[in-house]
Amino acid sequence: MSLRVREGGITLEFTFEELMKYHGPAAPGGVAHGYTAMQVALPQLAPLVDRREVKVRTGFRGPGGRDAIEMVLRAVTEGQYMVTPLLRMPGRGPLLEDYVWEFTYRGDRVSVQLRDDGLVTEEFIVLARKPDRTATEEAHLTRLKAEMADRLLSRPADDVYEVI
Repeated sequence: MSLRVREGGITLEFTFEELMKYHGPAAPGGVAHGYTAMQVALPQLAPLVDRREVKVRTGFRGPGGRDAIEMVLRAVTEGQYMVTPLLRMPGRGPLLEDYVWEFTYRGDRVSVQLRDDGLVTEEFIVLARKPDRTATEEAHLTRLKAEMADRLLSRPADDVYEVI
């Protein structure tokens, strides 16, 4: 499934593969998180949102998620994208606490969070947050990112993120 938004009266459509071309190979898991969060949230706001009018706040710190949001919504360029620790949910534990997104469009707001379903592994979180990783650890982290993206994209978006 692709993401559809509107700009200047024209419908634009984005696939995950296109978002990856924009972002590059570094964080496919993060791109997949941004992509699936938008797939769940945007239809809750309108059948077709005007892309430059959507504001996004998130607890997710990764560049892949940011780039997915930027390509589809231009929220970074428009100054409408904010990473804030206020949205993190520490009570959900370190595997889930950052994966919260809030989208606002024309006064309506929807928040989504990652479902607790083994989509993010402890091994990934520990390694991703480890300072001074070795080359071997970097290579392993790269594999873990790709595996996470595969897990996220192999399911319907509603099975990955839920409206809260």
